[in-house]
Amino acid sequence: MTVVLALKCADGVVMASDSQITDPVRELSYPAQKLHPLGKTAAWGGSGSRAVLHDLEQVFGNEAEAIVEAPDVGRALQDRVLPLLEHHYATFIKDVPGGKPGATPSTYVLAAGYSNGQPFIVDIDPHGLIGHHEVTGFQAVGSGAPMAQQAHALLTHFRMAERSVDYGVVAALRVLDALDASSPSVGGPMDICRITAQSAQHLDEEAVAEVRRRVERWVELERRALDELFD
Repeated sequence: MTVVLALKCADGVVMASDSQITDPVRELSYPAQKLHPLGKTAAWGGSGSRAVLHDLEQVFGNEAEAIVEAPDVGRALQDRVLPLLEHHYATFIKDVPGGKPGATPSTYVLAAGYSNGQPFIVDIDPHGLIGHHEVTGFQAVGSGAPMAQQAHALLTHFRMAERSVDYGVVAALRVLDALDASSPSVGGPMDICRITAQSAQHLDEEAVAEVRRRVERWVELERRALDELFD
């Protein structure tokens, strides 16, 4: 199961993902990097066909600045994603003799960050359609996306859109940890990118560990408040 999510805050955007890849055809699970830089002020991640995502990594890596600086980031992403989707779908062999039947390869792409000083959260679905999520302030892709949406809904009363990006980083990790606890196919290490209009900072293991300590403190404060609810 894969989950890649983006969360908008008052002064920044957060992208986060797990690092567990599940191959249902070969019944294998293995770690993989799902978050990638997209220029200096954005990041992207995806779910689905690893072949498509590999090709996208090369394209986005070479054309990141052109994408982020485009007048319409969604169209710029679509222009690069669609040809690769069409190529891979056209060359997909549905029935391999002697092999296990596999699902038609589908790929979702999610990108978030700042373009020309404005925040964006954009996804491209397997049909090549563009989705803009700046107003809702949250989007997730991957087989774990419904669970991520539910976990985020349970945190809406904390009004992350009105808080700083540092709160968003903690909220994103809490959502991923909730999925990790409830689904064996979601697993760490967790990847987090803290994005402002000035830069995109991909957190290292030590920084993620510090964020997790803040998550634990948050949970403890909630537990204490609940203990005192009927006092």
